[in-house]
Amino acid sequence: MSISLPNGRFWLLISTLLLSSGVSAAPALDGADTAWIMSSTALVLFMTLPGLALFYGGLVRSRNVLSVLMQCFSIACIATLFWVVAGYSLAFSDGGDLNRWIGGSSQFFLQGVTRDSLSGTIPESVFLMFQMTFAVITPALIIGGFAERMRFSAVLLFSIGWLVLVYSPVCHWVWGGGWLADMGVLDFAGGTVVHITAGVSALVAAVMIGRRKGFPERPMPPHNLTMTVTGAGMLWVGWFGFNGGSALAAGGDAGMAILVTHISAATGAFTWIVIEWLRHGRPSALGAVTGMVAGLGSITPASGYVGVAAALTIGVTAGVLCYWVTIYIKNVLHIDDSLDVFSVHGVGGIIGTLLAGVLVAATYGGAGLAEGVTIGSQLKVQGIAVIATIVWSAIGSFVLLKLVSMLVTLRVDDEAEVQGLDLTQHEETGYNL
Repeated sequence: MSISLPNGRFWLLISTLLLSSGVSAAPALDGADTAWIMSSTALVLFMTLPGLALFYGGLVRSRNVLSVLMQCFSIACIATLFWVVAGYSLAFSDGGDLNRWIGGSSQFFLQGVTRDSLSGTIPESVFLMFQMTFAVITPALIIGGFAERMRFSAVLLFSIGWLVLVYSPVCHWVWGGGWLADMGVLDFAGGTVVHITAGVSALVAAVMIGRRKGFPERPMPPHNLTMTVTGAGMLWVGWFGFNGGSALAAGGDAGMAILVTHISAATGAFTWIVIEWLRHGRPSALGAVTGMVAGLGSITPASGYVGVAAALTIGVTAGVLCYWVTIYIKNVLHIDDSLDVFSVHGVGGIIGTLLAGVLVAATYGGAGLAEGVTIGSQLKVQGIAVIATIVWSAIGSFVLLKLVSMLVTLRVDDEAEVQGLDLTQHEETGYNL
């Protein structure tokens, strides 16, 4: 008598028999996991193109809208090529004696990546593509720090260098088996790797390149909030892939990550709305979408570890702290971080990374701490990760901007800035009305 089993059940039966006999079975391809991470990859790329491009494009003045869209699009291209040539290997391969700090060269040009090679239960091609989308969006976030005044050639050179010097090492430290991973840092989807690195680097760039002509005396309102809100909606949806996909499997962790991501986004947005309503007598659409991004950025490192109550806590905290840091940086320090990258992404990443160390505890509805780990010891690890990421990002960005300035002029001249980067950098206009 023959027994017919569907392929998935057949391999499950074989694995069970092997395990029961003491034989270790190699990881098998899981179709559900693969489909979910492929979908998540598309969602994360959707966050950059068109989500972030539209979000940032609407926030600048009309004469610079095309330059922002062009920068996002071009960074997606060069980050992809870098990831193929060296980025994936530097972030995720074994670095030998230097493995605590950086990966090796064994997978340059994606050597060894075949149709059949696996990363856990998914094809390695899917894993590296998913991680590639993170490498695409992170330098694109930094654009907001120097928007409306940096030369296009300088943007490209800085972005390439930044991926080599800042992003790849920090990614390896946290997700590639480096020293922070060895310490047991909790960063589910990029509080340190994405948000702190981008936020700190944007702040350094804003200080070094200088303020826009007329800042802070002259108002510089967004030219198209409809575009910005549309992009914000795309970011919100895409973030489900960003955080949920970081589980690298279709299961409970992914489901909870999506749930807490949505709750934190809604809480952060509504918190910002309430603050503006109380302070100014009316809420703004700009405040709502900014609070949403603050809530999303803050829940990112904690999303796979915490529960619903923690998501509410993180969302409120992000809405309050990110709001006041934004006011302080622009109105007190007069730093022209044009699109509030540090106060939203940088501060949000810090909040989420630190709170993950506390709210992961089962007492607060989280997934629970590792055996022998206390809240105090985990919080210490989270603090070390935050400080190390801030210092590395700041020094790396400073050095890179100095190096780039030796090759090309960082900033457009006054006449070009007044005329707008669309015409002076690309000989095109965003609108032809």
